[in-house]
Amino acid sequence: MLGFTPKAIAPLSYSHRKEQRSRWLSQLAELIAFPTISAQPKHRRDLQACAQWLARHLAELGLHHVQILPGIRGSAPSVYGDWLNAAGKPTLLLYGHYDVQPVDPLSAWQTPPFKATIIGENLYGRGASDDKGQFFIHLKAIESYLRTTGGLPLNIKVWLEGEEEISSPNLCAFLKRETSRLKADAVLVSDTEMLGRDRPSIIYGLRGNLSCELEVTGPRHDVHSGRYGGAVLNPLQALSDIISGLHDRKGRVAIPGFYQQVRKLEPTERQTIRCCCKRDQQILDDLDLSAGWGEPGYSLYERMTIRPALTINGLAGGYTGLGSKAVIPNRGLARLSIRLVPDQNPANVAQLLQRHIQTLTHPAVRSRLKITGGARSVLLPKNHPVMTAAIKAIKQTWGVTPVFTRSGGTIPLVEQLDRRLGVPIVLLGFGLPDDNIHAPNEKISLSNFFQGIETVIQFLAEYGR
Repeated sequence: MLGFTPKAIAPLSYSHRKEQRSRWLSQLAELIAFPTISAQPKHRRDLQACAQWLARHLAELGLHHVQILPGIRGSAPSVYGDWLNAAGKPTLLLYGHYDVQPVDPLSAWQTPPFKATIIGENLYGRGASDDKGQFFIHLKAIESYLRTTGGLPLNIKVWLEGEEEISSPNLCAFLKRETSRLKADAVLVSDTEMLGRDRPSIIYGLRGNLSCELEVTGPRHDVHSGRYGGAVLNPLQALSDIISGLHDRKGRVAIPGFYQQVRKLEPTERQTIRCCCKRDQQILDDLDLSAGWGEPGYSLYERMTIRPALTINGLAGGYTGLGSKAVIPNRGLARLSIRLVPDQNPANVAQLLQRHIQTLTHPAVRSRLKITGGARSVLLPKNHPVMTAAIKAIKQTWGVTPVFTRSGGTIPLVEQLDRRLGVPIVLLGFGLPDDNIHAPNEKISLSNFFQGIETVIQFLAEYGR
């Protein structure tokens, strides 16, 4: 320990015990074993089973009022528990999500995705970093207090949801229903990453997101490419033409009006990024790439965090099985994701995209754009007492001052809580850039996991002063 808060001494000692750490990793392995893929309906029972496991775990920790909160319109449930016995102290809401991304392509995994496997200094498994491993850090900090002091230095509410990886489509209705239950003075979210090993950071800005599904259809059914090739426009070719028209040759988004509402960046912010964040070559080396791509005039890190972006997340259509099949498919499908920055409205951008796609659609086919999710970007205040507590906790645990950064990712809950509850939110993550979140071989650093527990123990003590 590089420093300590008196109230945290016993919990920190508890968290250092070898037998506790071994037990915690076994419990995390149990949690990872649930294939909680919210994007795939076949895993609905797995989501329910995981929620039940978490409810039992919260009760075993010693939290009160533990219950499974039903999802809106049959959606994935949430898990809730609290400890509210610290009279006169602030109330902190701890948030996490237990759902995970699909594992495709399975062949690229070096270990079974739902069997936690320790290799060297890392634990591998889907959800290890995003977000089961990270919210488990919160739970083990709570355990360290309740098993040693019998109480917590402040009031705690825990909320674990199961739809974050599908953009939390029912979040608005859920928060409206549960506003009173979730009311708190501040929120702690550990669903982000540090700048690098031994480079802790606090995220103060998130990009928004607009998720879309673009379908292009042609003939009523698949047709023989020998009979109709050259006379019928292939929907896959038309889809490819539309996609190629979403960017110009330099990498700038080509949707008319797309950049009109983008907020101008302050020179001081760009200077901070140049001083503290990764250089272009470092990013390329991490990804094993020889060159970058994207909007001219900005570094790769700026393109990844403080500028908007449009990406193609998936393409489907036609025959891709063994052998060949001489066919013109009747449809093609693309999934798109648009990351938004401050002042860009998801609804307005959706209208601009729809209009642009119509101009790019050849009259020989039909296109349909379906909006599947959306969230505004968020900029959070950096001068609140809860932020001060986080800075002190990091200094005490890591021995360095954290860097304030912006993330290119989106956490819909943060935008909703910021807008609906108006309370400060601390984005204090312990993942690393090479954790392979959303990709095969996802992992979490064991040292970050245990140091994260120490950090949260210190943070609870500091905020509860």
